[in-house]
Amino acid sequence: MPFINEQLEHQQERVARADAVRRIARASCFRFDPEEVMARLRHRIVGQDQALAEMEAMLFTVKADFSSRTSPLAVLFFLGPTGVGKTEIVRVLSEAIHGDANHMCRIDMNTLAQEHYSAAITGSPPGYVGSKEGQTLFNIDAIKGSYGAPGIVLFDEIEKASRDVVRAILNVLDTGKLTLTSGAKEIDFTNALIFMTSNIGAKDYSRQVEKYHSGWRHFFGLKARDESKFLEQALHGHFDPEFLNRIERIVPFNRLDASHQYHIIELEIDKLNQRLARKKAHISCDASVISYFSHSYDERFGARGMRRKIRTVLEPLIAKEMFEQPEQSEFFASVVNKELRVSGT
Repeated sequence: MPFINEQLEHQQERVARADAVRRIARASCFRFDPEEVMARLRHRIVGQDQALAEMEAMLFTVKADFSSRTSPLAVLFFLGPTGVGKTEIVRVLSEAIHGDANHMCRIDMNTLAQEHYSAAITGSPPGYVGSKEGQTLFNIDAIKGSYGAPGIVLFDEIEKASRDVVRAILNVLDTGKLTLTSGAKEIDFTNALIFMTSNIGAKDYSRQVEKYHSGWRHFFGLKARDESKFLEQALHGHFDPEFLNRIERIVPFNRLDASHQYHIIELEIDKLNQRLARKKAHISCDASVISYFSHSYDERFGARGMRRKIRTVLEPLIAKEMFEQPEQSEFFASVVNKELRVSGT
């Protein structure tokens, strides 16, 4: 009975690893349990086995609590197309560790595209407005974290920031400190996990794939280059080696395919029910609804496209039904003659 033996061995390994985590927990200042955090991540993040493996390795290392005291706890760079879970994985991590998906310092780097915006990161120079106050975009409390939980910092879409802004972050990655230009304040990142996301090269790769799906390239059976290598080349073409050399883990994210769509939709319905619970309401959907939304999947937008479809199609129908039948708390969604309908049950 090899299958049962394999299952027993796997269970014994899990028990042994859980015991090791508990032993480490007694000596570690951090209260989070890597196994529990990973269980939540694996439930919520679809189709990203390699990224989850990197997260698991990072969490166990941080939990062991022997990291350098002169640099951030970890620095991870998430690389891949839009809508595949790069930002979501950080939000789920924040929810698992802090109980709030937004308990982090998140900076949308697309708002810092101009060179002079580096002052938004490093503070105004002496003599300029705000220099004495040490004003900065950084949420210092979220960066500090606490004795029992690390801070979380997210630089979202970092490739869209100006090079001066990216250079301003170099010292943070190297020393775990950032002294504002005015000298009025120093921000400590040594208790923080730092994440960066980028979809650099993803659009160019999609255009390349389209070329290889038609015309003479398709006729001769030629195939596009491996996407991860294509994106890595774009990454090294955009960022300076000094910057990339300070990143511990560059983590590629996969494109989502048809096999992931149903799971993503079910997760979105679960999230919707969590919000409806505040109104003491609940929505049940039959298989036709899941199929209906799965057909809206567009690889260019990933999970965000299906999330947007649910928000713009399903949610208004639920809202209308709630007003028309205020006594109802249970609602049922189905597809009848290709049309999505919601009714009270």
